[in-house]
Amino acid sequence: MLDRTQSTAAPGVYNVWFEHGGWAQLGPDVEDRGFTLVTRTVTGTSEGLMPVAGDQVSWSGIFYASPSDAGLARRDLDIVDLAGHAPAWRIDGDLSIWAIHVHGLGSTRAGTLRGVQVATELGYTSLVVSYRNDGEGPVVGNGRSTLGVTEVDDIDAAIGYAIRRGAERIVIFGWSMGAAIALQLAHRTAYRDLIAGLVLDSPVLDWESVIRANCKRAGLPSATGALAMPWLTREPLARMVGLPTALQLDDFNLVENAHELEVPTLILHGTQDDSVPFANSKRLHDQRPDVVTLEAFDAGHTLNWNSDRERWHSTTATWLDQRLGR
Repeated sequence: MLDRTQSTAAPGVYNVWFEHGGWAQLGPDVEDRGFTLVTRTVTGTSEGLMPVAGDQVSWSGIFYASPSDAGLARRDLDIVDLAGHAPAWRIDGDLSIWAIHVHGLGSTRAGTLRGVQVATELGYTSLVVSYRNDGEGPVVGNGRSTLGVTEVDDIDAAIGYAIRRGAERIVIFGWSMGAAIALQLAHRTAYRDLIAGLVLDSPVLDWESVIRANCKRAGLPSATGALAMPWLTREPLARMVGLPTALQLDDFNLVENAHELEVPTLILHGTQDDSVPFANSKRLHDQRPDVVTLEAFDAGHTLNWNSDRERWHSTTATWLDQRLGR
C-alpha cells in the first residue's frame, strides 16, 4: 500500500525506486484504501526485489531502468570530449537519421528511454547520452550543474559522434533542462541544416521563471527567485557559490527570443507542472505557431508520457513521421 498523494493517486503508469536498491513498475489501476492509502498493481520489478512493509520508496516517472527493460537492444560506449568520458547507449537503426536523447537536471539517461522507444519504432539510430556532473558523466570542478551552460558542449560532442558515423539528419529529444540544451544546439550555425526537429518534454524555456516556480513549490517567498538570479549570473557572486563562472542564462530565454527559433519543434507539457511553467510553452507556441506544435497533458513535470503513454507515443511518432518520414 502507498500513502495517498496527488502523485500516487494519479492516472497512468509509474515506477517506485526503493531506498536500498531495486524498483517496481506500477500499472494504471488505483484502488482506494480509505482516506490516506491507495494500492496499485505491480506490473514488473527489478530482479530479486523483496519488498517489506515500511520500505521507503521514491515516486518517479523514470519507468525503465535500462534499455533492456524497455525492450531495446543497446551498445555501450563513451562520448569523449574535453570534459572526459561520458557513458552513452547506442540503439542501432538507420545510420542516416539519428535521435540524440538528453535528460534533465537531477534525472538520469534512463529517463529518456520513454522517448527512445518512439525513435526506434521509426527506425532511427538513437544515442542516449550522459553529461558532466550528472552522476554518470565525468565530474568537472566541484561537480555542480551549470544549468546547461557547459553541459551543452558534451551534447555537441555526441552530435559530432553521430555525424562521423553517417548522420545526415538529427532529431534531439530533450527533457526539462535537456530541452534547454537542445534549443541551444539548434541555434548553432554548424547544425542548422542538420537538426531536422526537436521533441521537447516539459522544456525549460526561461530559467528565471523556473527558479521562481521552484522557490514557490518549496514554500519560499515569491521574491526569493529574483534574489537568487544575481548569484548565478554575476561575477564574483557566482564564484562565491561555487560556480566556475557567471551563467549567461539570458541566452536560454526562448520566450523572449522566440523569433530566433527555426527548427520544427514539438512540445509535450503538463498543465499541472509546478516546476517548469506550462505558460512558457503556451506563450512560445502562440508566438511561433509556424514552428512550434504544443501538446498539453494533465500531468506534472516530465510525467506526460506516464499520464497517457499511448497519446504521447502516437503524437510524437505522427509528428516525426510527417516531418522526416520513416
